[in-house]
Amino acid sequence: MAATSSLFSFSPFTFSHSSPSVKTNRSVRVSVSSNASASSSEIASKPQIELEFLGPKPKDDGTYPVDKAAAISGEKLLRSIMLDNKIELYAAYGKVMNCSGVGNCGTCIVEIVDGKELLNERTNAENRYLKKKPESWRLACQTIVGNKENSGKVVVQRLPQWKK
Repeated sequence: MAATSSLFSFSPFTFSHSSPSVKTNRSVRVSVSSNASASSSEIASKPQIELEFLGPKPKDDGTYPVDKAAAISGEKLLRSIMLDNKIELYAAYGKVMNCSGVGNCGTCIVEIVDGKELLNERTNAENRYLKKKPESWRLACQTIVGNKENSGKVVVQRLPQWKK
């Protein structure tokens, strides 16, 4: 018997934050494609990673704007999560000249402020491009969020090279 494919859609949920540093609230729609033998309770029980993305430059009051998203642990690269949620990843040059996520250009640098243990180890491409950078800096196109078993929160500083 051939497996049929179905699509489970969960209602969008909004992360909100009462701090004045929040730039916007973003709704994230989660859709999971599955075969007919998987139940919706199995899908809902997959570990989730919550992500906070700090803006590259502080506002006048010294706080950073924050965008939020969530992902199923171990299923996506940080770059894909950011692009899917329309969260700024590249500086001006990187928007025009990037390698589309192959790990050949180094334009998608982010800094992991918290939750480093929820990410994969640095890849060879990261070691090559980031050898003189702090250990907390990663290439978003090489960074897998979670490992399919863990859950938690990761805080990411976008465009850390812009920090004052």
